[in-house]
Amino acid sequence: MPTFSALTTVPGEDYANAIGMALEQLEPKPVGVGVFEIEDDSGLWEVGAYYMDQPNVAMLDMVAQAFGARTFAISDIPDIDWVAKVRRELAPVEAGRFFVYGSHDGERAAEAKAAGKVTLQIEATVAFGTGHHGTTLGCLKAFDRLFEGGLRPAKVADIGCGTAVLALAAAAVLPDAVIIASDIDQVAVDVAVANAAINGLAGRIACMEAAGFAHPQLAEAAPFDLIFANILKGPLVELAPEMARHCTHGGRLILSGLLVVQAESIIAAYDAQGFVLESREDLGEWSALVLKRK
Repeated sequence: MPTFSALTTVPGEDYANAIGMALEQLEPKPVGVGVFEIEDDSGLWEVGAYYMDQPNVAMLDMVAQAFGARTFAISDIPDIDWVAKVRRELAPVEAGRFFVYGSHDGERAAEAKAAGKVTLQIEATVAFGTGHHGTTLGCLKAFDRLFEGGLRPAKVADIGCGTAVLALAAAAVLPDAVIIASDIDQVAVDVAVANAAINGLAGRIACMEAAGFAHPQLAEAAPFDLIFANILKGPLVELAPEMARHCTHGGRLILSGLLVVQAESIIAAYDAQGFVLESREDLGEWSALVLKRK
């Protein structure tokens, strides 16, 4: 596995991509280069390179200066089995009636189930969504409040499902609902299928690879009474018109993956599509929104 990382930030996508290409020409060659927009409305992009050998710091400084980027931060990467570490250290998550746990907490899960909780086993894997992140936790808590208030959607979609923890939560308490979980990453879809089986919900959730609503099965099942979308600000804004087309009148959206500072712009984008804010919860720097279609 890589033993060194080199990270910098720079304004603008063009400069970030140029830095990424320049890094791939240097010696020693990185084993991987990543270019990502920082989702805080700053306009900054992060460029990271990963190395098996000590990178050439002087050359990295020259690249940074050439493109007006910050000086690269060089770090050692400890040789740790991160998945095993996460499994050991992550405590179960409680969100209202839902108790999300890893297999290492089976005893506590049994106690929670005996106490009437809805238990969901979700392992730390390559797919996003163990319930610990503020976005996933916010969505689970929002769904629990809606369910407690009497909401019983007949059709549910989980767009950008990751581990499918949100779709699984819906399937666990809505035995008669049609539930579809989709993700742009086939690995996440495979994880979602496995998680459904682990939780005794195999066959209850249709899991598929799709960008947004671009799948015949989603189109056929629409409109949905409840749509989860725990993704990022950019895709959430782009999907707003599609959300309106695929949501019933009076239906709900539970949206997250957005920073607190981005919430107002998301609310405005969905207001333009006929949705009204029903509730909002900020957990740390993250926000979860419940919107209702007028």
